[in-house]
Amino acid sequence: MAQTLVQKIIARASSRDCVRTGEIVTCNVDLALLLDSGGPRRIWPRLKDLGVGVWDPDRIVLMTDHFVPAVDAQSAAILKLTREFAKEFGIKNFFDMQGIGHVVLAEQGLLQPGMFACGGDSHSTNGGAFGCYMAGFGAIEMTGVVVTGEIWLQVPETIRVNWDGDFHKGTAAKDISLKLCRELGMDNAFCTVEFGGSTIANMQMTERVVLTNMAAELGAETGLIEPDAVTLDAIRAAGVEPDADALEWRSDSDAEYLATHNFDTGRLVPQVAAPHKPSNSGPADDYSDVHIDQAYIGACVGAKLSDLHMAAEVLKDRTVAKGTRLLVAPSSKRTMAEAAADGTLATIVEAGGNLLPTGCGACAAMGAGILAEDEVCISSTNRNFQGRMGANSSSVYLASPYTVAASAVAGRITDPRELLF
Repeated sequence: MAQTLVQKIIARASSRDCVRTGEIVTCNVDLALLLDSGGPRRIWPRLKDLGVGVWDPDRIVLMTDHFVPAVDAQSAAILKLTREFAKEFGIKNFFDMQGIGHVVLAEQGLLQPGMFACGGDSHSTNGGAFGCYMAGFGAIEMTGVVVTGEIWLQVPETIRVNWDGDFHKGTAAKDISLKLCRELGMDNAFCTVEFGGSTIANMQMTERVVLTNMAAELGAETGLIEPDAVTLDAIRAAGVEPDADALEWRSDSDAEYLATHNFDTGRLVPQVAAPHKPSNSGPADDYSDVHIDQAYIGACVGAKLSDLHMAAEVLKDRTVAKGTRLLVAPSSKRTMAEAAADGTLATIVEAGGNLLPTGCGACAAMGAGILAEDEVCISSTNRNFQGRMGANSSSVYLASPYTVAASAVAGRITDPRELLF
């Protein structure tokens, strides 16, 4: 029976030759990602109640990223408990204040094509760019994973999304994601979105993860990209050798998809999503009369090295508009170091940008950079739900780093092509 990539991964994880969409199966978990936000502080009390430990400490990856650095006693207590959990259960893959979990997971070379992984955060779908199944689950489900190393799921349908052609100056993967939120909607439950086409084939890994990350905003179970030479290079760059069968993980040529959508990247223009949904998106020019108080470049989806490079390209020899603040929170310590070494951070600071600590930060209304009542922000993050970044009356517009930086310079939402010659 012809199988899609997600069916093949689930079949292996459930010790089956093949699986059918809609079937409920139990899968063996290769890797479980826990974060300080919904990890030990939610799971450990249940372990104590059950009188059990963890199934395999070598397959658990633990990160601190939401509450770092601690800004109050409660945050400090959560971080302390997370560190104690790592020590108690011998979690060797514990990365404390190294960056946002989804980014660090890739930097450490912990993802391989064909892997079945679970994460305690909705944007765990980020990992699907490596050709592995990775989805987000709640604390109760992750408790079961941590104890048993297993989880049940319903085999999802697959929606195939093809993008072909070249990006125009000032457009990026984030613009694809925002357009898809409008075109496909945010209610694609029990589906996997599989991305393909020449545009994706030519993307670097730090752009591919934007697409799978924001599969969560499409309401999908996860997002997937078939592994290729780019995938192998990204794994090797992390100091790990790809598995021998890495390139074998792909959908059969005659696999059946729930739907197939084809898009022309050459027709894509910079996108902006208006409050309070990522699906409220349209051309950046449609919002040119919106003045902003804050421009924010941060989060797992929007502050990787390639994102900072986009921002710096716009900001070079320019200055942030008076009355507008630009805040930049690099997604990991490695990103911070690389951006410092190549002059990117200097360009941002010289333009008037302010650097914030690495972490989830204002994306989830934590730490520095949250919004006051009635403030307007344009952000490279993945969600703009009401109150997501601060006060309930604040407004958040989503865009690519190009557009966020251009808007910071203009003091209003601006198509970055106006500043990129």
